Amino acid sequence: MLSGLDHLVITVTDISRAVDFYTRVLGLDVRYRDQERVDLMLGDMALRLHWTATDIQPRAATPTPGSLDLCLRSQLPLDEFRRHLEALSVEVELGPVTRQGANGELESLYLRDPDGNLLEISRPLR
Repeated sequence: MLSGLDHLVITVTDISRAVDFYTRVLGLDVRYRDQERVDLMLGDMALRLHWTATDIQPRAATPTPGSLDLCLRSQLPLDEFRRHLEALSVEVELGPVTRQGANGELESLYLRDPDGNLLEISRPLR
């Protein structure tokens, strides 16, 4: 019945800080929808940023910054991605480590966005 994911909402404390991180550090393209909603494009889907102080309805029952645990696939080999993060002084919390993904084993690095959301950057092990 379902065919995929259109967008995922990330609740943030500061939209401009989040946009800077996701564009500069992760290379996502930004699309401004209005002052309270910003899309960070990830292929044919979006990570939509909502500011904590907004009253956009409907929304999750308890939108909370820092509660997301998200795995993103990298086009770069993880050693290159790690060097990119180091050049930007972004701390890698863990990795590379082997993990189980939706379609098999992954090699992953873990880091956090400015709100403390856990981001897993992965590549398939084949």
